Amino acid sequence: MPTILGQNQYGKAENRVVRITRDGATHHIKDLNVSVALSGDMDEVHYSGSNAHVLPTDTVKNTVFAFAKKYGIESAEQFGIHLARHFVTSQEPIRRARVRIEEYSWERVGNTAGGAVEPGHSFVRKGQETRTSEIGYDGERWRIVSGLTGLTVLNSTDSEFWGYVKDDYTTLEEAYDRILATDVSARWRHHWTSDETPMPDWERSYEQAREHLLQAFAGTYSLSLQQTLFQMGTRVIEHGDEIAEIRLSLPNNHHFLVDLTPFGLDNDHEVYAAADRPYGLIEATVLRDGAESLIPTEPADL
Repeated sequence: MPTILGQNQYGKAENRVVRITRDGATHHIKDLNVSVALSGDMDEVHYSGSNAHVLPTDTVKNTVFAFAKKYGIESAEQFGIHLARHFVTSQEPIRRARVRIEEYSWERVGNTAGGAVEPGHSFVRKGQETRTSEIGYDGERWRIVSGLTGLTVLNSTDSEFWGYVKDDYTTLEEAYDRILATDVSARWRHHWTSDETPMPDWERSYEQAREHLLQAFAGTYSLSLQQTLFQMGTRVIEHGDEIAEIRLSLPNNHHFLVDLTPFGLDNDHEVYAAADRPYGLIEATVLRDGAESLIPTEPADL
């Protein structure tokens, strides 16, 4: 044979696993992207196609989700240790396991209703959003559209989706307790258009609008993402006298409850598979009563 096999490995890459730990009304979240690579006595699968020593990558994926339930996720390092040890010790042909984990951090969004801050079940991804602004001026009039993109938020409960239209192609099951997650893109237009009137405090306006978006997301018991969007836009306008309209674009970042029954495990809304595509996309403009809709439906139109 003129060629020989060199270094090789195989596995399942980028398994997105979200683990929710429920401590009464206070929930804890671990959000990981887990990639597993295995190597060892794998010559024959390359030379002859024999799978006798091959643990299917689908099994690797299942193990990641099952271990999230069995052991929890104390830390990314500890979770990776559980996985690597399992693969090397349970399968004789596997000699080495490499587990790479990316962890996405979340902060709590406090529920300030009634003046009390509660840890609750609402989270915002740390430091992800990008602040935006569009300034239009024709020599006389200004048009200022502020906003943000990439503000990733998640509610681990208080979300349902049921009572929708069903036809011959509908397979989605109704949900009465689901994760609701989205990447908020929002643009809001200010009343201020003339140098003859005092301009808003832009920094304060932005911080308040961002906070009201978060508070509305956290405080809305959602029966649809459309309902949540409207409540978010409404709260920004009701608490920001300087804002005339706001347009929101909210992808529905689906989290599917993983069926662990094949492994003899219950899954009481604890282990989810996070899917980044395809996704539902919900978009709408919320207007102050009497205001004109001037924000284009697409940013490129500005």
